[in-house]
Amino acid sequence: MYLIINIVGLIIFLAIAVLFSKDRRNIKWKSVIIMALFNLVLAWFLTSFPIGRAMVEAAANGFTELVAVAYKGIGFAVADWVSVKQMNFFTSALLPILLIVPLFDILTYLGILPFIIKWIGIVLAKLSGQPKFESFFSVEMMFLGNTEALAVSSLQLKRMKAERNLTLAMMSMSCVTASLIGVYTSMMPGQFILTAVPINVINALIITNILNPVDVTPEEDVIATIGGEALPVEGQDVASGSEALAQEIAENDKTQDVQQQTKREPFFSFLGDSILNAGKLILIIAANVIAFVALAALVDKILMMFNPWLTLEHILGIILYPFAWLMGVEPKDVFPLAQYMGTKLVTNEFVVMGEVTTKISSFAPHYRAVLTVFLTSFANLSTIGMIIGCFKGLVDREKNDLIAKNVPYLLLSGVLVSLVSAATVGLFVW
Repeated sequence: MYLIINIVGLIIFLAIAVLFSKDRRNIKWKSVIIMALFNLVLAWFLTSFPIGRAMVEAAANGFTELVAVAYKGIGFAVADWVSVKQMNFFTSALLPILLIVPLFDILTYLGILPFIIKWIGIVLAKLSGQPKFESFFSVEMMFLGNTEALAVSSLQLKRMKAERNLTLAMMSMSCVTASLIGVYTSMMPGQFILTAVPINVINALIITNILNPVDVTPEEDVIATIGGEALPVEGQDVASGSEALAQEIAENDKTQDVQQQTKREPFFSFLGDSILNAGKLILIIAANVIAFVALAALVDKILMMFNPWLTLEHILGIILYPFAWLMGVEPKDVFPLAQYMGTKLVTNEFVVMGEVTTKISSFAPHYRAVLTVFLTSFANLSTIGMIIGCFKGLVDREKNDLIAKNVPYLLLSGVLVSLVSAATVGLFVW
């Protein structure tokens, strides 16, 4: 029964995308069907086959070990923060970023990460039939994050037509960043976090293909520059659904085109900048989480003055109840799932992860998988402002205005990708 509901839900989520498509007649159905079937097979392989589960678990264990190594450094500096029965959110989830971000920046500096991104993007373009750069970008943003992927692709954005820029803006709502996966796996089931990442890549292409179909001629289907081959500005890795550095990045890009940055700075200077930016990222995430939780509590206080039952979570739970029900979870879990989904969309993924991390192991397997996959993206309201601010500093007024006018489509794209990814993985976990 619940499996049937899950299947129907997946179909309805895709139907919503078709309903709101800007040009239904030009949807490339062959490409959509190929990518949808590939995603189903991929989700099936990663969740139901012993070798697939082993691969995902090995990757999750790798990130867990990475976080454990980070605790060694944290313990050296502040032993009384680590040697406790239960570490607080700041220590357990955020401070490991001081190791993880520089590690991925080093992989970028050495050219290893750009090489991986480039070839996965090429294979994906061949498989999906999507334009080369859109396929490349979908992989790039999953490793670097939305602002980094956009920043190192500035030359391409300037040369592409406005409609393709809108597609990339919509895709940016569904990204994560590899440097934060270790944090996620320390708070949520790692196997589902790692499963969600490639599933989101494909679904970002599917949903944007449906919502905003764009004809790309062979002359336009070129990559002006391989974004991943350029180094990020000062080694930054600031992409997070919990931060808002877009305006700063935009201002930097007005005076310095990242794609023209061909001379490497000395390694230890680069590493020092990376560590400093990791510290900045920690403060930004912590500030946002504190502010969002406090603001939500303030809104609840105001609402409860009118009715004790009236809270932000209850309101969001009611609005998103039909979508949570279509995930095929047990009746008792539908309303809590809807509340978590709503909270994530108006705040960020860290707020919900911090709330459920101590109890998610007691959730039913299907509920646990669906919730984890839904949370694994930066799709929330604050990300919209970050993307618009970033584009403002990278492209001309015409392209930026088109993106600003389509803010509802950015949010719709991010929500639908999260829903479709959760429903896809949920089909195979019971």
